[in-house]
Amino acid sequence: MGIAGRVAQAFLRSKLTPLGTLASLAVGVVAVIATPREEEPQISVPMIDVIVGMPGATPRETENLLARPIEQRMWEVPGVEYVYGMAGDGYSMTTVRFKVGEDQEESVLKVHAKLASVMDEAPAGATPPLVRPHSIDDVPILTLTLHSAAYGSNELRQIASYLQDEIRTLPDIAQTEVTGGNARRISVELDPARLAAHGVTPGEVLMALQGANVRLQAGELASGNEVLRIDVGAPLETATDVGSVLVSARAGTPVYVRDVADVAMDYGETDSYVTHTSTDGAATNAVTISVSKRPGANATKVAEAVLARVEQARERLLPADVEVTVTRNYGATAAEKASELILHLAIATVSVTLLIGLFLGWREAVIVLVAVPVTLGLTLFVYYAMGYTLNRITLFALIFSIGILVDDAIVVVENIYRHMQMGDRTPEVAAVEGVEEVGNPTILATFTVIAAILPMAFVSGLMGPYMRPIPVGASVAMLASLAVAFIVTPYLALRLLRGHVQRPHASPATISHQRGAASKQAGFAGFYARIMSRLMENGRRRHAFYAAVVGLLFLSVG
Repeated sequence: MGIAGRVAQAFLRSKLTPLGTLASLAVGVVAVIATPREEEPQISVPMIDVIVGMPGATPRETENLLARPIEQRMWEVPGVEYVYGMAGDGYSMTTVRFKVGEDQEESVLKVHAKLASVMDEAPAGATPPLVRPHSIDDVPILTLTLHSAAYGSNELRQIASYLQDEIRTLPDIAQTEVTGGNARRISVELDPARLAAHGVTPGEVLMALQGANVRLQAGELASGNEVLRIDVGAPLETATDVGSVLVSARAGTPVYVRDVADVAMDYGETDSYVTHTSTDGAATNAVTISVSKRPGANATKVAEAVLARVEQARERLLPADVEVTVTRNYGATAAEKASELILHLAIATVSVTLLIGLFLGWREAVIVLVAVPVTLGLTLFVYYAMGYTLNRITLFALIFSIGILVDDAIVVVENIYRHMQMGDRTPEVAAVEGVEEVGNPTILATFTVIAAILPMAFVSGLMGPYMRPIPVGASVAMLASLAVAFIVTPYLALRLLRGHVQRPHASPATISHQRGAASKQAGFAGFYARIMSRLMENGRRRHAFYAAVVGLLFLSVG
């Protein structure tokens, strides 16, 4: 007895079979719930910007002194695929792109380590390098637009900054950014005439402001069971605080910042504009808060958590005449598309079951109806264990494989039915022999399909990780369907088909009539029978047919 028959015989009456079936369905449900949902597969392509300043240097100098040496050092970092450089007035920026699949954090550490090892080679006047990584998760998954006719963009930005701080307290938030309006600032405009009158230089003003805008720890005070930390100084928060900073004393007279400069609280220069246009065409001032998630986080859950926190903070932070509109929600669209694909997956399963019920019978259809969800449940769990997300590619792989994975169950259940129909053996023996008879061809067909699909998983470049869920998912589904066909299908067939399979009874006259009818087949069946009989009877025709197939194959390739 082959491996298929031994497996079927071992699990035919085992209590592990129904337990394993229920466990497969359970882990499939857990995988659907726990697996993060996104629109597209996550592709790791680390890109890192290295920015170095050199005040007063020309673009040619920054190119020769900064950009080119950094580019040469970055090529020494393992895993680097491309290096781009740009030089400008007083700065240079080098962009390092690593190979697809490289780890983001490890890539950043490599760049930091390489830059630290060559810091002694930096030219005089160069600032320490700024390393800024970029990834696909930098794209915001959620944008909230605050708009109002009663407030300007600058006031809306202040309100948005409070809401931004509230959003940052949530887990799995990687980055938030406010676009539109201008941030508040304290401007200090020096007056040359007043500086000269008081005998103060701009450098003295700068040093005074830097020294005043600090907080230092002065010591600790132990009292009882408590230790109190003592700090001196306080950050400058208002224009009055800045104006009251003492610069120096001339002839016994103190000189304050307000004596030599105009100090005012105002807004910075405008670098972005945001407006909100309603359906009636009315445009109002607006600012937008963009939210990015951490790598591997569930976009749907992150978006839902942010929206829930905004609703909680609305009455506390937002005025009544400020409205919040969700202008982008990739979490909702990802959940919608994943749910739609899961619905199509269920429709495909039901369609295949109805088709089998139409041609084989409802008992056989029930067997396949159980086998398909068990297979899909195991495949989804493997997706979850391997770190894949539920997206259009992974779910397409399952839909694509449904038509293939039902083949094993159909072949096995139909052959078990045929053996039970013979009537010369017990249902248990018929179930085992039915699996044994088609076991080796089924194994061969399954691994043939896997061999045709699996090489797609080794495609290089950006398309490799993007399309990899298809061959991985289809291969896992095929292996799971093979196991289900040898374990679950005979177990269910024995219990659903036993006692319901009729052995055909035919008299000699009926048999003779059936043979005569078979010899006079009409339609496509008759045409197929005539073609195949001529090919099998004549070796020359058979070889000519083989040659024609090979010729068509070469023509299709050419």
